[in-house]
Amino acid sequence: MKPLQISAETAKMLAEKLKLPIEQIMHMPQHILMQKMLDADKKTTQE
Repeated sequence: MKPLQISAETAKMLAEKLKLPIEQIMHMPQHILMQKMLDADKKTTQE
């Protein structure tokens, strides 16, 4: 599996928002990353 095609800045921002290591973000399948982003967005809108 190849790393995601995102910039280092984007990976850093996602890692901070999702509270995950950058390495995990870069090697995560795209569909799982999208689901985690949706879950994080739901949490912030509920608060």
